[in-house]
Amino acid sequence: MTEPASLFWVDGTWHTTPPMLMSPADHGFWQSSVVFDGARAIRGCAPDIDLHAARAVRSAKALGLKPGITGEEIHRLIIEGIRRFPADAVLYIKPVFYGVGPGYDMRSVATRFALHMVEAPMAGPEGFSATMSPLRRPAPSMAVTDAKASSLYPNSARATMEAEDRGFNAAVMMDPDGNIAEFAFANLWIARNGVALTPKDNGTFLAGITRRRVMALLHAAGIEAREATLTEQDLHDADEIFSTGNYNKVVPCIRFEGRSLNAGPIAARARSLYFDWMETTRVV
Repeated sequence: MTEPASLFWVDGTWHTTPPMLMSPADHGFWQSSVVFDGARAIRGCAPDIDLHAARAVRSAKALGLKPGITGEEIHRLIIEGIRRFPADAVLYIKPVFYGVGPGYDMRSVATRFALHMVEAPMAGPEGFSATMSPLRRPAPSMAVTDAKASSLYPNSARATMEAEDRGFNAAVMMDPDGNIAEFAFANLWIARNGVALTPKDNGTFLAGITRRRVMALLHAAGIEAREATLTEQDLHDADEIFSTGNYNKVVPCIRFEGRSLNAGPIAARARSLYFDWMETTRVV
């Protein structure tokens, strides 16, 4: 029997080919009433899957959708799906809620749920380059910044494309006040004088689940790790810069603007601590 490269769950059934889910008339199609979450299963381990499932439900409610499935139920589905793949599979896991039916009013729109699981390799520890983006994160009064809303992501994609056009892998985005928010697709950290700092959660970006996990792991290892208001100058003065995020977990930035950086000891320690902890989450 051939193992699946992708799995989809919708309306109580697992599929190995993409099901047709949305009509052009659906609110989610033309008004972007779509939220998702991203989780990972890595060689039989399922780090913080319960927290990602719960956040998907919170995101749906923040957007005004009406989820008909709980975080606990999503968690159980994800574990079931993981066990349908080979034990050594590296998976990206995406629970999605979206608005179904026509109309302008979110209150009249039904909510549908789908789960997508796909084999997807992760970046290694080699590192990436980054540059400042001219684009910014919106304020909470401008967008649904407390949800992992699909409508927020085109601006991140624009920032990344602009950075790539200038020869960099990633973009650093500021908040509306001109302070550092995060990388376009991951949370941002710096290390300076042995202390790990990440931008203060001010509601303009999602302070991620992996970010929170890494902060706790560093604390437990005796390394000071805390939030701070960071400026572009802080990045130029940093001893290290690194990212945390669900997709690639912990990865060092080895070039910021024109300055080369070492893949330093705090980023390396954060990555090691995370993957060691991950082994305690084994489900296969």
